[in-house]
Amino acid sequence: MSTTHTARGRIKKTLRSSILDGGCHSAMLGFTQSYVTPFALALKATTAQIGLLSSIPNMVMALSQLAAPYLARRAGSRKRLILPVVLMHALMWIPILLVPFLCQSGAVWWLICFVALGTLFGSISNPAWGSMMADLVPENTRGRYFSHRTRVGDLAMLAASFAAGGILQFTTGKPFLGFSVVFGSAVAFRLASWYFLSRMYEPPFVVQATRRVAREHSRKRGPSSHLRRLAAYVSLINFATCLCGPFFAVYMLRDLKFDYLTYVGVNATSTIATIIFLSVWGKRADRAGNVRIIKVTSCLIPLVPLLWLVSKQVYYLLLVQAIAGLAWSGFNLATTNFLYDSSAREARTKSIAVFNAVNGMAMCLGSLVGGYLAPRLPLLNGSNLLTLFLVSGLLRMAIVLSPLRRLSEVRRVPRISTRELLFGKPRLLWIGMRNRVAPVLGPEPMLTASPAVVTAVAAAASWAHSAAAPSRSPPVLDDS
Repeated sequence: MSTTHTARGRIKKTLRSSILDGGCHSAMLGFTQSYVTPFALALKATTAQIGLLSSIPNMVMALSQLAAPYLARRAGSRKRLILPVVLMHALMWIPILLVPFLCQSGAVWWLICFVALGTLFGSISNPAWGSMMADLVPENTRGRYFSHRTRVGDLAMLAASFAAGGILQFTTGKPFLGFSVVFGSAVAFRLASWYFLSRMYEPPFVVQATRRVAREHSRKRGPSSHLRRLAAYVSLINFATCLCGPFFAVYMLRDLKFDYLTYVGVNATSTIATIIFLSVWGKRADRAGNVRIIKVTSCLIPLVPLLWLVSKQVYYLLLVQAIAGLAWSGFNLATTNFLYDSSAREARTKSIAVFNAVNGMAMCLGSLVGGYLAPRLPLLNGSNLLTLFLVSGLLRMAIVLSPLRRLSEVRRVPRISTRELLFGKPRLLWIGMRNRVAPVLGPEPMLTASPAVVTAVAAAASWAHSAAAPSRSPPVLDDS
């Protein structure tokens, strides 16, 4: 009994440390993710070089995943692999911030090399980390836990991104000084992430499954077919996304002439939307399964680049980014959890590695093709990048409508309608309508309003209530 209590306490502390690690890692991303491309533009990078800046690190990431299971086995422990490479990932931002001061010629190419090397160290531990976290968090609470962890991380990323934008705006006359401060802050937060990772408890490491065990698992749950279909579907969507993904920053900074604070504000809107909707998606995923979330959010993803064609007004782009945050928050959360659910514990490190490798190669090819097409496409509303956005949106739509979207849930979940998935149980909506809708419509208009109006207001109130509800403590692995 005491042993069980001690194990549960250790896991509870580990999950808290993981949330702090996620917050620090996300803060590092806030200082870097949206600013590597502006840094390259400050170094006079061409459109083709921007494509390579995205594609080459993605290729390095994809290839590194294939070696991750072997390295984890050689290390004998997932933490023994994770900690050294995370430390190197933190230190790699130091040569990156020194590029404009030490590299008088070919600075952009040096930047590409250092970013690729940093991506190698930052990604090679992902399969081992995912395997360890899947062992720590039970599958029926992964939606709530990882949505809570991601929301904390997104808040940290949002704060770091605004801080970085303010630093760069303040140092407009000396941009490389500003980038040095920004990337130096990234080093500090990644080192803090390394510290919290070192405090985490690792469950016993199960080595790669034998062929007999793998065949038995495949016969019972058929994970190989689920994983292949998921990998193909997600990889193709990310290929289409990366056609234009690296060039939104170029479009805003070069074509629309946004200053850094406006650029940060537009990017931050998707993060804010992600924070708002993650808890909603997490609860829905635990109850209705991950496949339903994937299918619903997939329908929104093709709209995002197409909406960029409509207007150049900042307020309109903020709305578009909010839609992007709504769609991608659910899609990424559900695909990650589905990957954990559909892979055998004994083979989970390898399954995650293969999935990441395929996905990384697709993203690499997408960035390469996008960098090749961007300067060669005809102008649309004065910019060839808008034409690239159109191509990306149409390709995403074709993928979403393809048979690859027919995924099947691997765990038992109740069958619910799409309406109930989005807005909750209709009966509960009507029960809570008097408290939530009456203050909006008033008691008498409620009696005369059309059912469509009442349902719409009730649904919006339900979503707002779910998003604003205080998060429960992250779930802890039970005795089973």
